[in-house]
Amino acid sequence: MSEEAEETEEGEAGETPENKEFAFDKVGEKLAAERKAQGLDLTTIAERTRVPIRHLEAIERSDFAALPGSTYTLGFARSYARSLGLDAVAIGSELRSELSETGHDGYQAPSQSYEPTDPARVPPKALAWTAAGIAGLLLVGYLIWRSVTLDGGAVSEGEDASATAGEVAAEGKVEAGTQAASNAPTPSGAVVLTATDTVWLRIYDAGNNRLFEKEMQEGESYTVPADANDPMINTGRAQSIEVTIGGQRVDPLGPADLPILDVGVSAEALLARENSGRSSEESSQ
Repeated sequence: MSEEAEETEEGEAGETPENKEFAFDKVGEKLAAERKAQGLDLTTIAERTRVPIRHLEAIERSDFAALPGSTYTLGFARSYARSLGLDAVAIGSELRSELSETGHDGYQAPSQSYEPTDPARVPPKALAWTAAGIAGLLLVGYLIWRSVTLDGGAVSEGEDASATAGEVAAEGKVEAGTQAASNAPTPSGAVVLTATDTVWLRIYDAGNNRLFEKEMQEGESYTVPADANDPMINTGRAQSIEVTIGGQRVDPLGPADLPILDVGVSAEALLARENSGRSSEESSQ
């Protein structure tokens, strides 16, 4: 055997796990290796992060098409890294580069069918108001027709009554809209998160400082500090958290049974998110 071959074999035999750390080309391989080195299984990671096991498996094998879009993929990977004590920011940066190289940067999975609690399946508020107004007009019209038929009143009287009824119904809608606007939450209201079921959540600020972390039981509440620096939430079951601002309920924090990460929970962020969603609904009509 040549001297060069002997040196090569010695180099391979003397390769240590520390040297192999830099041999990982993919983020998923690095996370899987660290998890195994710590003697952890995917069930433990899923419990820590609230990320479904199937998504953790997809991350480890870099199967990005099996994940619900690049935004969720980055959030899942950062949560995975954080649960192992790794640098979540660095992992996110590496994965973003990997997504770009594989053509998955900006990837969004096909729309999924969520549970009935999904806000996307709730009729727009404007449509609900319109339906209520039409139902009211039909009821008033029926009562007027019945009255004219029984009393033998003239058609012109019925027309006048219908016009008057329409004006009354329109005024009622305006008053109801004004009342709804007066009851709308304001940025100065206190943000309260209330568990409607057992749910784990973590609240942190822009500096990644933990403000609150707990597995809340049904009925437990947490008030977000008004002076917190851009408070955000990480949870795996957004549908199990009721959010109010100044006592007024606002839209859910995210779709059912999909983890959310870095979602703002200040009054300003929640109201901006709700107004954006309302604008999208109106433009789609």
